[in-house]
Amino acid sequence: MVTLEDVAKQAGVSLATASRVLNGSTRQVGAALRARVEQAADELGYRANIAAQTLARGAGNVIGIVVHDLTDPYFAALADGAMRAAATQGLLVMVGTTHRDPEQEIAYVATLSAQRVRAVLLVGSRVADPQVTGRLRDELARYRAGGGRAACVGQDLLGVDTVAPANRAGAAELARALAGLGHTRFAVLAGPPHLVTAADRCAGFVGALEELGLPAPQIVPGPFDRDGGHEAARRVDPDVTCVFAVNDVMAVGALAAYREAGVRVPEDVSVAGFDDIVTLRDHVPALTTVRLPLKDMGARALELALAEDVAPVVEQVAGEVVLRESVRRLG
Repeated sequence: MVTLEDVAKQAGVSLATASRVLNGSTRQVGAALRARVEQAADELGYRANIAAQTLARGAGNVIGIVVHDLTDPYFAALADGAMRAAATQGLLVMVGTTHRDPEQEIAYVATLSAQRVRAVLLVGSRVADPQVTGRLRDELARYRAGGGRAACVGQDLLGVDTVAPANRAGAAELARALAGLGHTRFAVLAGPPHLVTAADRCAGFVGALEELGLPAPQIVPGPFDRDGGHEAARRVDPDVTCVFAVNDVMAVGALAAYREAGVRVPEDVSVAGFDDIVTLRDHVPALTTVRLPLKDMGARALELALAEDVAPVVEQVAGEVVLRESVRRLG
């Protein structure tokens, strides 16, 4: 029976190199060495050991996707895009949700690394805590040093391939569009200040209003979900004519709060969001928002994670302002 040692000796390479070529290791072998090993295997009639391949690859056909909240349509759309792309390549997907707990996100990466999955996708905003971000970055570095691949959708803070939504620019463009409809008195349902996505969207909106010479908006912080938008909307000053919620889910909460209070949208107050979640496009009134190609972003993150580029790639994704019936023109 021909053994792997026989192939290595015939090819004039180490046993480890022969194993990497023939047993499916994720570690790369140069083209010349690979050709020598494959030729030796053919000449000797060697057949790869399936068990050895499995050991070398680990869970080589598995992708891990870690999201903040799978019940949020934003994360569901991103995960769906990545999962559909994975299916076309015959890859299996494991999905974990952190419930917005950064410690849980770090634990997921460590667990997926131990299981030797082929790639890890992190989907969601970073937090404004350099220590936590640094620990996550270190955990990813250890995973990648062992041959793993990683990518994220969010801010470019982790040293991995990144699909980065242009949150500041999109919010600024929305502010200019709303001001163009005659609105001057705004409120921002700003989400939690420690969440970088929420902070960036708020800053982009506020900065654009300042550039236009308009009064500073009322800033109302709160949780980054439907209930957060509902509660924050109840604290908006009565003279505000337009409310910007930093994500669509918060905007839906605001719409519910206004409906319960007998406040008409957009006749009494206009409401806008950010993300353009597909499941909300049939909402009445239709929500003005900033559209992000969420499924495409998820698919692109997977593509980057599976690529063999050495240097991390960062791709900015611009948003598109979509004006709908939840906002009216003044004057």
